[in-house]
Amino acid sequence: MSKTVKQMIVNDYASLFGEESDVAVISIRGIGANENNEMRSTLREKGIRVTVIRNALAKQQFTGSALEALSRVLEGPSALAYGGASVVEVARELVELVKEFPELELKGAILDGEVFEGNAEVERLAKFPTLEEALAETVQLVLSPAQNLVAGVMGPGRNLASLVKAIEEKLEKGEEIAKVG
Repeated sequence: MSKTVKQMIVNDYASLFGEESDVAVISIRGIGANENNEMRSTLREKGIRVTVIRNALAKQQFTGSALEALSRVLEGPSALAYGGASVVEVARELVELVKEFPELELKGAILDGEVFEGNAEVERLAKFPTLEEALAETVQLVLSPAQNLVAGVMGPGRNLASLVKAIEEKLEKGEEIAKVG
């Protein structure tokens, strides 16, 4: 391959992955053409793209970028899966696809500079909460003490109200109210 063609590929990687900081690395070796199309179509519906890369040229492009740490998993046939809401969502989708396409190899992923190497680590990443889920959990944690406080304040008031109601009902029926003493 000529130097000009290699430079064109590196420039293409720069335009595709220049803004990406979180991606997954997979190998689709052994997956037939029809299955590959089905897999990519499933991912595309979720906003996830798959791009086959040349390792040496990708390493060259990733030098000095957020994806540089991925260099150690770029061995053998590689493709990058990226897009979606986050790399956690990408990892979840890939873990599900491995069940349908066992030939799909999860080589690694990167999230906020942390590299997850191998199938087990990508599966661990898939269990992380997405940004939206983490925000929802945080909001719930912040609101929980306030909800407990309101319930604590309202509890005695409810008890008093039910006692007043019971006394009122007894008086309406003409029953006598026993003195508590």
